[in-house]
Amino acid sequence: MKHVFIINPTAGKRDCTASIMAMAKGLAGRHGLDVDCILTQSTGHAAAAVRKLTETGQELRFYACGGDGTVNEVANGAAGADNAAMTCVPVGTGNDFLKNFGDMAPLFSDAENLWNGPRFLLDAIDCNGRLALTVACSGFDAQVADDVHQYGKLPLLDGKGSYILSLAVNFFRRSFSHRWTVTLDGERMEGDFILAAVCNGRYYGGGFMPAAEARMDDGVLHTVLVRRISRGAFLRMVGAYAQGGYYRFPEAARGSCASEIIIESPQQDIVTCLDGESVRHRRVVLRLSEKKVAFFGPPGCNPNATCRPLPQTPQIVNIL
Repeated sequence: MKHVFIINPTAGKRDCTASIMAMAKGLAGRHGLDVDCILTQSTGHAAAAVRKLTETGQELRFYACGGDGTVNEVANGAAGADNAAMTCVPVGTGNDFLKNFGDMAPLFSDAENLWNGPRFLLDAIDCNGRLALTVACSGFDAQVADDVHQYGKLPLLDGKGSYILSLAVNFFRRSFSHRWTVTLDGERMEGDFILAAVCNGRYYGGGFMPAAEARMDDGVLHTVLVRRISRGAFLRMVGAYAQGGYYRFPEAARGSCASEIIIESPQQDIVTCLDGESVRHRRVVLRLSEKKVAFFGPPGCNPNATCRPLPQTPQIVNIL
């Protein structure tokens, strides 16, 4: 078996390449493992490198050393390969993916806790042929995430400052809702929508949790769809939305367990964020991709550690 560390040198606030390579070397020395390190050079490099290695047929364990974008790329490269499994060594800024593991998330920072961990299968979301492990969101929140990269190039702004600026610009200066046709397992709806979040996992956007009941291995996707409401009403709703309380606002938000979600826009591209990575399409087709990615982690880890039960009868709150 080969252990391959996929290192993103641009992830996080500082380059962690040296420390990750030292971790990999130490792991090889202590346990006699066949270890290799690959530094990513551009967007898409990680997925392509992982896919090429899986085609050799050798048994492989991949370590995605970066943020959520690196995890997404490694997952797309390893998906469906019986000879490959992946894990994550977090060196990004948000690391939303690992929040799904609850109190055991810190253990992923040291590969010593990972290398011989159990292997299990995770579902994924297929979005026009590309996979997301946690959340695929379209609309307002996707636009905010997409613009963070642009504002991050401005002087004197760190990651948090870039996010706040992007949030403000999108909230006050840009179109707040979009004319879409949304189809949930054949049920067609036309109207103005603020966002659609399709959830296999529970966290995105620095800790937002739209569907607290989403489990990463149960063959079910949870979609939260928010219709157009006033900006003031949205501000009153967003705190509950961030904690999985969308069901408290049935006039504005709707939950669904559809296995196929189609979002269409006749006028402009739809920005969709897949685990933090942005894509653009006029027609977005999202489907469950069951048991698609083999994952490994510390013994006893659970990707559903923070999952909550399905919501009970909601308290109706009029925010319109």
